[in-house]
Amino acid sequence: MRILKYCLVLACMAVMSATGAEARRFAVSTNLAGYANLGTLNAELAYSFARRWTVNAGVKYNPWTFRASGRQFQNRQQSYSAGARFWPWHVYSGWWIAGKLQYQEYNTGGIISRRTEEGDRAGAGLTAGYTYMLHPNLNIEFGIGLWAGVKWYVEYACPACGLTLSSGRKGFILPNDLLISISYVF
Repeated sequence: MRILKYCLVLACMAVMSATGAEARRFAVSTNLAGYANLGTLNAELAYSFARRWTVNAGVKYNPWTFRASGRQFQNRQQSYSAGARFWPWHVYSGWWIAGKLQYQEYNTGGIISRRTEEGDRAGAGLTAGYTYMLHPNLNIEFGIGLWAGVKWYVEYACPACGLTLSSGRKGFILPNDLLISISYVF
C-alpha cells in the first residue's frame, strides 16, 4: 500500500514538472459499467504530458453488502491504480493502449455460490480501448483489460459463518476493466 502511494506521489510530481505548452490537458472520467458491478464508485484523473501520452491515477470503492432471500452477497473493494496510456494519434481521441500498477483490498462472495473470499491483491494490468469525442470537452471511452499479480487471501464457506476453507498467497490473472466511461476533458 505504501509503495503504491509513493508511486502516485512520484507520478504526480513528474506530471507537474513535465514540459510542453499545448499538450497539458487534464481529464476526469467515471466508468458507467463499474456502477453495474453492485454499485462500485469509481473515478480516474488523467494528465496529458505529450502529444501521445497521458498518466492516469484511479480509485474504485464499493462498501455495499446486499441481503436478499436469506442470502448475503457482496463485491466490496477499495482499489488504487496508477499508470500511463499511449495514444497513436492524439491524446483523448481514438485508439489507445494502457499499462498500470494496481492494489486492491477486497471481500467478494455469495454471488454465484456461498463461498466468500477476502484479502489483498497487487499487480500490473494491460488495457486497450477506443475514445470517441462527443464534444471538444466530452468523450465516451470503450475498453477491456486484464491484470495479473499476487493475492493474499482467506476463503470462507459462507459470508457469515466464518468457517475457513483455505488461505495463503498465490498468483492470479483476472479481467480488470470493462470500460464504458464518460470523460470530461479540460
